[in-house]
Amino acid sequence: MKQGIHPDNYRLVAFTDMSNGETFITRSTVATKDTVEIDGTEYPQVKLEISNTSHPFYTGKMKLVDTAGRVDKFMSRYQKHFDKRK
Repeated sequence: MKQGIHPDNYRLVAFTDMSNGETFITRSTVATKDTVEIDGTEYPQVKLEISNTSHPFYTGKMKLVDTAGRVDKFMSRYQKHFDKRK
């Protein structure tokens, strides 16, 4: 492994999936202004639209929940084509 290419300022950061509210804590160098308190400890918070707890590949669910409704709009537009295939 090359020396001196990785940052030295890793710290514990809370990542929150906004679609289902799941939060996990890991080490990161990401800059953020938001904070969240978990078990009496305050962590910097990064808000995610999708993570492994809500992504269809990891959950096995076919429907993707997104804030803009793009997937639902696409599915409703092409529903008759999907029905013909079955």
